This record gives sequence, C-alpha cells and structure tokens, in this order.
Amino acid sequence: MSDDKAKKNQLNIQLDEDIANGTYSNLVIINHSATEFVLDFVSVMPGVPKSKVKSRMILAPQHAKRLLKALSENIKRYESSHGSIKDDQKQQNIPLNFGPTGQA
Repeated sequence: MSDDKAKKNQLNIQLDEDIANGTYSNLVIINHSATEFVLDFVSVMPGVPKSKVKSRMILAPQHAKRLLKALSENIKRYESSHGSIKDDQKQQNIPLNFGPTGQA
C-alpha cells in the first residue's frame, strides 16, 4: 500500500483531556433491545446505599460483539503476561430492577 493511500485510510482520533482521565467503574449493567446494547457503568462504594451511573455507552449489536471479542483477546494477552485474573469476589446481590430497560 502506498504512503498516500495509507494516510488517506488513517483514522484521526482526538482524546480530550477530561475524557483521557477516565471514569472508575466496578459495576456494569447491560440491557439490550433488538437494535442496541446499553452499557451503564457505575461506581459502587462500600457503605454507600446509593450509586449513580457514571457513563453510558450505546452500541449497535455488531459493535457489542466486536467489543466482546476485543476484550476477550486483551484479557488473554494480559493473563499471558501477568498471570490469571482471580475472580474471587463474592457475587453481590445488587437489585437490578431500576432505570430504563434499554428499549429503543
């Protein structure tokens, strides 16, 4: 591929400073409809009875599947470098009967 063609196909992504800092999340609530997946990222803190959604991502089903594949591949790479990720936390019984159901 020529340099001109490679430059033409390059994607220029801008990362604003406030977004670059990220948002901590230790819970993701996933809903879906026929046309989209809705991922609500929440930060639940011990002893705090109320938590807010910190970020919401809305994905087309095809993008949700690509995200699953990319995350799976990255976890495999991480574990091959750093060892197995332990999932030894007890399952929290968080009631998930709140908010919208993700219907379009």
